[in-house]
Amino acid sequence: MKITAAVLYEQGLPAPYAESGPFRIEEVDLDGPGPGEVLVEVRAAGLCHSDLGQVAGLRKRTLPVVGGHEGAGVVLEVGQGVKGPKPGDHVVMTASAGCGQCRPCIAGRPALCDSIGIARSRGLLPNGAVRLSRNGKPVYHYSGISSFAQCAVTMPEALIVIDPAIPLDVAALYGCAVVTGAGSVFNSARVRPGNSVAVIGLGGVGLNVVMAARISGASRIIGIDLLESKFPLARELGCTDTLRATDGDLAADVREMTGGGVDFAFDVTGNRIAMTDAFDMTRKGGEIVCVGLGDARDRYEYPHAQLVAQEKVLRGSFVGGGEPRRDIPQYLDYLRDGRMPVDRLMTGHMGFGDLNAALDALHRGDVVRQVLLPNG
Repeated sequence: MKITAAVLYEQGLPAPYAESGPFRIEEVDLDGPGPGEVLVEVRAAGLCHSDLGQVAGLRKRTLPVVGGHEGAGVVLEVGQGVKGPKPGDHVVMTASAGCGQCRPCIAGRPALCDSIGIARSRGLLPNGAVRLSRNGKPVYHYSGISSFAQCAVTMPEALIVIDPAIPLDVAALYGCAVVTGAGSVFNSARVRPGNSVAVIGLGGVGLNVVMAARISGASRIIGIDLLESKFPLARELGCTDTLRATDGDLAADVREMTGGGVDFAFDVTGNRIAMTDAFDMTRKGGEIVCVGLGDARDRYEYPHAQLVAQEKVLRGSFVGGGEPRRDIPQYLDYLRDGRMPVDRLMTGHMGFGDLNAALDALHRGDVVRQVLLPNG
């Protein structure tokens, strides 16, 4: 079938992206679904900071590739042998699913799946297939999803069936922003009532950290960002305090506010300076939870003697460190009961023609979460 999709041919093009045009809006061919695969009509796809990293070339991808790794849509067709999703189902599309058989999957950490991780890095579906092409040449899949398209073929493990009453533009954010931010609190850090928390980076993922910390009963939630314009929403969603990252001695200010430092510092930026601040603002025995992905070539420094003598913990959290089939339905329940108003994160909708300009808005920090509507 012929579909319209946003195709990335070259990484590292400069901003402004509205001028350099990293995503080309083109007609491509989509085959399938083959055995064990599912065809989804994509109704909404979130634009994430990880997409900026992909465009900038911070993590290399097999090109050309159709972008997008979080989304929501309606199942159109299923291949032979598919169990679970069926035509007509509303689904969240997430890149955090696994094969279900390797050691990380059995341990309940499918985002660390051994087999699927290799396939995704090569632009393949988890079964090794490529269902996209243009002019007879392959076009690759991004993270096994490729939601910047009118339709996508993916695996049933990547789809979470949801209540059709949930708006699909809101549901799309659960594929990455929600599962990553909330999961880092509930699964990786396991924040408890009375804990103090700092969140560096108040974008879509960071604000989900804030909401999850409030649900967990954190007594103090300090939101930190470069832009004061993000503070009103951050306070509405749960921050007790907000600080500009460049004002004064950030780590010293947090230690003074909390009587020695926070129990958990979440760095959602992947920035080396932010990581240093996160380490320094954490109390003795506290944890630095690393959520944001920086440049794959970067190396970070920390004071090893302090790590040991103060028994601090450096913890990675990849896509929320949990099980999406368990977690996403729970997080949707939090939406229904008003404790996690994810819809407040939506800055606006866009069509294909606005995608590159939307990258610029995200790069400037003008927005929280923009949603592409591939089918209008």
